[in-house]
Amino acid sequence: TDFPNQEREISSGRKMGRGKIEIKKIENTTNRQVTFCKRRNGLLKKAYELSVLCDAEVALVVFSNRGRLYEYANNSVRSTIERYKKTCADPSNSSCSSEANIQFFQQEASKLRQQIAILQNSNRHLMGESLSSMNVKELKQLETRLEKGISRIRSKKNELLFAEIELMQKREIDLQNHNMYLRSKIAEKERAEQHMRLTPGNEYNDMISRNFLQVNFLQSSNHQYSHQEQTSLQLG
Repeated sequence: TDFPNQEREISSGRKMGRGKIEIKKIENTTNRQVTFCKRRNGLLKKAYELSVLCDAEVALVVFSNRGRLYEYANNSVRSTIERYKKTCADPSNSSCSSEANIQFFQQEASKLRQQIAILQNSNRHLMGESLSSMNVKELKQLETRLEKGISRIRSKKNELLFAEIELMQKREIDLQNHNMYLRSKIAEKERAEQHMRLTPGNEYNDMISRNFLQVNFLQSSNHQYSHQEQTSLQLG
């Protein structure tokens, strides 16, 4: 006695677990043929139900990708097509259809205007305007919405601030490391120069010695030249 209930539960579970199918061409030939058969039978069934339930004249024509014809009509496909042609050729019917289209679009435009008015009114309420038409309950609901919105805004703002602070701290650490690297390079260069000055017989000391000798030679030459000038002045 429990089997039918179990079958209903299983079938309902399958229906609930079925996801949306993406509408595009099925590349697999076998799957495409199976889907065509299922959808074709379902379409023919819907056409039959529409004709019986609503007493409508229905004609359905389907060609498969192999060119095979499938059709359904509660009267006759040919007669329904002829009726369709006559209806399209009759100008009075076209005016009726255009009036129906105009009425439909007018209704849709009216719905859109109502939705726009509701959104504009809600926006004014969020800005603290046009509150005189609201009762206490509506004002409390609006207050709750605003508090939740402000809380989310503050949370996002703090998140961005913390991220920016963390980035600045990382940059500070990078600059400190780079500064320490430059200081170590300067200290290393100074130690190398000091080592070269203290090491005898290297090129640096030879260069200093040559410069020192040149300076002494120039000073002695200048001294002799000035002594000769003084002697010549005294003789004169």
